[in-house]
Amino acid sequence: MQGWQQCLKKILAVMVAGVMLGVFTSTSASADDDSLQKIKDQGVLRVALSPDYPPFEFQVNHGQGEEDVGLDIDIIKKIAKDLGVKLEIENMSFSSVLVAVETGKADIAIGGINPTPERKQSVDFSNIYYNGGQAFLVTKAKYKQLKSAKQLNGHTIGTQTGTLQYNLAKQRYTKSKLVGMDKGSDLVLALKTNKIEAMGVEKPVAEAYIQNDSDLVMFQSDYDLSSDETGTAIAAPKGSTSLIVAMNQSIDQIKKEHLISKYMKDAAKDMKTNTVDTSMLHYWNYFFKGFQYTLLISILAVMGGVILGVVLALMKMSHFKILSWPAISYIEIVRGTPMMVQVLLVYFGLGVVVNLPALTAGIIAVTLNSAAYISEIIRGGILSVDKGQREASQSLGLSHKDAMRFVILPQAFKNIWPALGNEFIAIIKESSIVSIIGVTDLVYELNVVRADTYRGVAPIIVVMVVYFLMTFALTRGLNYLERKMKYE
Repeated sequence: MQGWQQCLKKILAVMVAGVMLGVFTSTSASADDDSLQKIKDQGVLRVALSPDYPPFEFQVNHGQGEEDVGLDIDIIKKIAKDLGVKLEIENMSFSSVLVAVETGKADIAIGGINPTPERKQSVDFSNIYYNGGQAFLVTKAKYKQLKSAKQLNGHTIGTQTGTLQYNLAKQRYTKSKLVGMDKGSDLVLALKTNKIEAMGVEKPVAEAYIQNDSDLVMFQSDYDLSSDETGTAIAAPKGSTSLIVAMNQSIDQIKKEHLISKYMKDAAKDMKTNTVDTSMLHYWNYFFKGFQYTLLISILAVMGGVILGVVLALMKMSHFKILSWPAISYIEIVRGTPMMVQVLLVYFGLGVVVNLPALTAGIIAVTLNSAAYISEIIRGGILSVDKGQREASQSLGLSHKDAMRFVILPQAFKNIWPALGNEFIAIIKESSIVSIIGVTDLVYELNVVRADTYRGVAPIIVVMVVYFLMTFALTRGLNYLERKMKYE
């Protein structure tokens, strides 16, 4: 019995020591917290958000280019002003905003974010600044069958991936098929084309849609939620106590002065501005900007991919394992992983060491990806050159380096030109993945226009036409060069 008592005492002692250590560590962390001072020293508050979620955040063109507006934008402007710093907005997909905070790409994240217990494990939250509640959207045709949340079980429900709405629907509607998508505009399009039967969304967002789309109807959810689960807050890195306190002071002032209603009215005005003229011609500058960035990324990725591809091909063909093994490993890893993962790794992973802008990170990721495929095309081209060409080069006294440069590679490129052309076209289309980190390419602008105009199909058609014209022009140019090479 005494042995058990001694053992119990030791366990209790360890537990007490652990608690004391935790308290000490927490106290030390709080004492060492310089999150607010860092922002003041750098003079900029970097905010991650996804501008496709009206009325919280969206974009509008007042004639001076695209501008981020909405309830959340007004709130972070107020916070930045109170802190005495400039505001810098980092636009990206919603699934990336919390990752941006965790990896240091942004100081805070905002965007109708619910401070759920799961999210609190990764980031800290400010006080709740808005309680909106949950709702569902259905089409008027479907409303004849589905008039309340109680009738949803067994029907197909769509929500944004990684949101509170997704988790709530998964727990509540166990007999339903749950469809998750990254963009709210994609979900609305799926709803209107009968891919899903109902869309779970924040109540203010649902109200924004029914005000601007007469084909949609809203009804309340039947979730039994606490104020934390229905409220939205601002996310900050773990341990950012001083920053949280400063933001809470601004939020308290916003509530005290009843500014939320004013911000909502301003958002409603901007939403009306967007829907006055929803023609695609009115948004030509959005698409043109996306075209410019897509073209820039594609050109630089092709140039970098060819240069790095040649190096990788020669390394892989080397007899020295110290050169061939790294090249083989790199090619296998890149070809065996999705480009989306590579883009996120370059932007957020390298971002821990080097703070790369989204555009730079996107170009690097697409270049590194294309280089792996181009290297194999080039290696195949080199192997396709007749051995007699090498022997002839040696008989003329050319070194291996000169033979490769002046004889082998020119013939290899001539042989692989069609395959390289296909890779160039693929780069133009696949570069669209960089929109996930906020690069304003064609796909990014497509989602912005869809969110602003509440039109699902028309922007898609415009972007398809632009991509087709780009690839068609490139194909004609590559065919012209191929014909010229045949007669040389």
